[in-house]
Amino acid sequence: MHKKNILITGVPGVGKTTLICKLAESLADLNPTGFYTQEIRQQGVRKGFKLISLDGALSILSHVDIESSARVGKYGVDVKGFESFLDNIDFFNPGLELIVIDEIGKMECKSRKFIQLIDNALNSRKTVLATIARNGGGFIDDVKRRSDIHLVEITAKNRDTINPEISGLIRTSLEK
Repeated sequence: MHKKNILITGVPGVGKTTLICKLAESLADLNPTGFYTQEIRQQGVRKGFKLISLDGALSILSHVDIESSARVGKYGVDVKGFESFLDNIDFFNPGLELIVIDEIGKMECKSRKFIQLIDNALNSRKTVLATIARNGGGFIDDVKRRSDIHLVEITAKNRDTINPEISGLIRTSLEK
């Protein structure tokens, strides 16, 4: 089976988001669409996560001050806000070939809309470049077991040299 989707995993803090942002930038000629996450820090303490679309739109995914029944650890997840954010990204525009997602993780999977989006994207003709939680079970493990993905682990040893390998996988998948 053709492995058209590339998933990047690794321990928290190893550089998955940094790598996916660098890849999106270096693959700009493919008109990527999607989003990445960034920590919200106050006085050096992580308080939550914000969402940033590749075209610059911002939203909050989670925060310690969000009251929500959807929780991951100390963070309340703003599921409705996340889904509104997703609605404003044209993931399936026919002129775009690469979908970038950071990340397929526990917080994001609190949204049924997100899970459906990931299923649709992975099953589409488009190439998906995504980070995925190293642990998580359920949907996260289901995605990692798909036969149409390359699962690449980023480590402290390979994070500065793996970009060309992943870029090559993406460009090769788009040629098929």
